[in-house]
Amino acid sequence: MSIPSEIQQLHAEMRQWRRHLHQFPETAFEETATAEFIAGKLSGFGLDVHQGLGKTGVVATLSTGDGAGKIALRADMDALFIQERNTFDHKSRHDGKMHACGHDGHSAMLLGAASYLARHRDFDGTVYFIFQPAEEGRAGAKQMILDGLFEKFPADCVFGLHNFPDIPLGHFAVKSGPMMASFDCFEIILTGQATHAAMPHLGNDAIVAAAQLITALQTIVSRTVDPAEQAVVSITQIHAGQTWNALPESVVLRGTFRCFSDSAQKTIADKISQLTHALCQGFNVTAEIKLNPENPGYPITFNTEEETRMALNAAIAIVGEDCINRQPTPSMGSEDFAFMLQEKPGCYLWLGNGSSENGCLLHNPHYDFNDAILPIGAAYWVKLVETALPK
Repeated sequence: MSIPSEIQQLHAEMRQWRRHLHQFPETAFEETATAEFIAGKLSGFGLDVHQGLGKTGVVATLSTGDGAGKIALRADMDALFIQERNTFDHKSRHDGKMHACGHDGHSAMLLGAASYLARHRDFDGTVYFIFQPAEEGRAGAKQMILDGLFEKFPADCVFGLHNFPDIPLGHFAVKSGPMMASFDCFEIILTGQATHAAMPHLGNDAIVAAAQLITALQTIVSRTVDPAEQAVVSITQIHAGQTWNALPESVVLRGTFRCFSDSAQKTIADKISQLTHALCQGFNVTAEIKLNPENPGYPITFNTEEETRMALNAAIAIVGEDCINRQPTPSMGSEDFAFMLQEKPGCYLWLGNGSSENGCLLHNPHYDFNDAILPIGAAYWVKLVETALPK
């Protein structure tokens, strides 16, 4: 690996930052202490710091030379509503919340890069360091954009990364095109006629209708979406009834669907509506369908070719060609960095976090970010800036 010695020397400090953030996790749009911690570090590096975009977002600016190029680097900083099951000293001190996705590590790596670049300005242009709230299902990226992110900080392109368990430690995976799936959720409320369970003929059974609908929705991917496309429809919640001997008036179904094209996304949404209303007519129940009832859906995370080439060159310069996967299988997981990629060309890649043994999976109560990759990620960010904004 080719990591500058000064970034190696930053390793212990980045680990300290990361473990501090891990101990004090904050969830979507409540990252006030996290934002203050990050903003304080950035100010100490001598960067111009702006707070408040997307409620708790932080953006720092570093310019050098007279180049007109502008690049944005993004790290997410929110935690999850998960009770941590680890026992190490830096475990979460906030009950029911933990950094189970590595956003603590993402923030620490970007802070490390900002620290190094502030001292070694071996680039020509402007770098925006974006620390984004509310990635986990609340679309903090979209909120920052609506608050004027790219008007105030007019980047030419934008880059993100995510740690990834079971990619070997220090390896990168990236390709142009779809990298992560779109995300939509739905709620279907079926309403029938409640009645005594011993006299079902006097009512209209919403539970039976719901059972048939669940089965029917599973045909969308297999019989409606092009077999060459990847897509999934999953029912994740069923709520109905409160007693043993009565048919309830209503049933609530909730679920999600993911895919890799706008056409498939529209097809699935339309087919959910069509199947629901047609089936309900046959069972003499009514249906109310809500698409993304609480949170906005996420678009496809789509990498542009030129920016992917830049990211690849930077990653290769740090870890070598043998540690690069140029054809990773796109993930059915989703990422609100996709909103930024709708506004600007850019690239999102994965950095190997090592083995997932002993529960070290994303969104798992035993997860912990692998501190060994902190200097690799920071060095990648630095090399990317030097590649995109050469002197």
